[in-house]
Amino acid sequence: MDDQSKPFSDYTVLSGDAKAGSVSKSFMANVFMWMFSALAISAIMAYVFASNMYLMSFLITETGLSMLGWVVMLAPLGFVMLMSFGFNKLSAPAMTGVFLLYAAVNGISFSFILLTYTAGSIVGCFAAASVMFGIMAVLGYTTNTDLTSFGRLMMMGLMGIIIASVINWFLGSERMDYIISIIGIAVFTGLTAYDVQKLKKIGMGIEEEGLPAVGVKKAAVFGALSLYLDFIMIFIYLLRLFGGRRD
Repeated sequence: MDDQSKPFSDYTVLSGDAKAGSVSKSFMANVFMWMFSALAISAIMAYVFASNMYLMSFLITETGLSMLGWVVMLAPLGFVMLMSFGFNKLSAPAMTGVFLLYAAVNGISFSFILLTYTAGSIVGCFAAASVMFGIMAVLGYTTNTDLTSFGRLMMMGLMGIIIASVINWFLGSERMDYIISIIGIAVFTGLTAYDVQKLKKIGMGIEEEGLPAVGVKKAAVFGALSLYLDFIMIFIYLLRLFGGRRD
């Protein structure tokens, strides 16, 4: 198989005893650069739409979400699936473009959050999410413990959250929503450590194999997607627990 079309999951993951060099550190730096760029784009788009009622009128009508509003809400899932299943076929520029477009559309959907919660609670939950994400990222990068089994446990927890969320969509239980939010915070903080360690090992594997720059860039963008999702979900679940709603 051509290295440039290698699936993200097939990138070599070395054992925890292997030592990362300059290539793997550069890979991790690129992962975080793309992640922070996506977060910045999402924040800007959320603010632009939330502060402009003319733009929001395209998303919300007197009867609820408009057709465009539903597209904005559902499109991010489509982008994630496209990047996941299209990793082999998408070129590096296409993968990057889809990721940045995803971040922009996701930001537009976040404008509803800015209109729902108070500015103080949004800032507070964002700061808390940043601290939690940062601590777990450092832990995942520096620990010598193999987090593979822990990651599988977190993935099982994620599946449980998805099933419980679907059930609660019909039940509308506030207590169940509260429990889901608590578990969600625990799962995605745990996944942050696991994902960072996995990406570090992938970077070490890339250095060992000497893969082409195109494949490395695609892997970095996809890795940024994983961490972006971890951070966003921690933030959203914190808001659901502690966010103060506007009157």
